Amino acid sequence: MPSTRRKRTSTPSCRRSRKRWPPDARGSHEYAADRKSIGFPVHRVPRVTWRASDVLALRTGVCYAKAHALAALLRAESIPAALCYQRLAADDGTDPVLHGLVALRLPGRKTWHRQDPRGNKAGIDAQFSMDGERLAWTVREECNELDYPVLFDAPHPAVLSVLKAAVDRTHLWRTLPTSL
Repeated sequence: MPSTRRKRTSTPSCRRSRKRWPPDARGSHEYAADRKSIGFPVHRVPRVTWRASDVLALRTGVCYAKAHALAALLRAESIPAALCYQRLAADDGTDPVLHGLVALRLPGRKTWHRQDPRGNKAGIDAQFSMDGERLAWTVREECNELDYPVLFDAPHPAVLSVLKAAVDRTHLWRTLPTSL
């Protein structure tokens, strides 16, 4: 006799976790960026997450993973969202690394607005804003930094492959992508 019980999944989808976060763009950003919701200090959680559902369920993720989660939360509310990236560097232009962001377009607006879900700490004040960018870092052209102008509907392969291959955060820090 076939079973009529539904199979439970191990990780909740973004739609099923709606009760845990406000259903709007600002609330979704604050949820993804909030250290109490997602983003335990990275040195305490060695696991590297890359799926939005894992970031939400395990409440941990680096900038790329938080961007994946924020994009999923926004899309669950039918808000168009894309992934985008910056290349940042040390003050002397060496040691480049990619930083993950999200772009969203609210209904009735014609332009996309980038948001930074990385979370804040002393000296970092990335806030949700539709009036002007409030990112963690502004690009310094003299340091060979840049804003990639492309909006991606899925994680860039350079980012996704590094996240998937990382066995822990220490490995991830040594292998972070430096460009797209």
